[in-house]
Amino acid sequence: MIQIRDKLKAAQDRQKSYADKRRKPFKFKIGDKVMLKVSPWKGVLRCGKKGKLSPRYIGQFKIIKCVSSVSYKIKLLEELSEIHDVFYILNLKKCLAEESLAMPHHDVQIDEKLRFIEKHLSIKDR
Repeated sequence: MIQIRDKLKAAQDRQKSYADKRRKPFKFKIGDKVMLKVSPWKGVLRCGKKGKLSPRYIGQFKIIKCVSSVSYKIKLLEELSEIHDVFYILNLKKCLAEESLAMPHHDVQIDEKLRFIEKHLSIKDR
């Protein structure tokens, strides 16, 4: 019984060491620029692109306040005012790109659940 417990403990420690090597610390400071993750919605075109090419993150938002160790308050634009401004840490990604490379917000329409809204286009007679 003791040998089984020791073997299980050794296996758990080994798996923990493998997982810890790949684990990244998620810490943001006030004033950091972050990008917001938007949820894919099956069958919806996002920004005119389908599948793998559609954007997963939008914007460059500034962190205003650290609400808890795993949630942050960010400054949203007026177009996204109906969305709550406190987000879980895994829905944020540190923005390392220049501001000129950020995706414009006016091209993206998002509902209150952070899903893209599909816009149908009509082709007029040439």
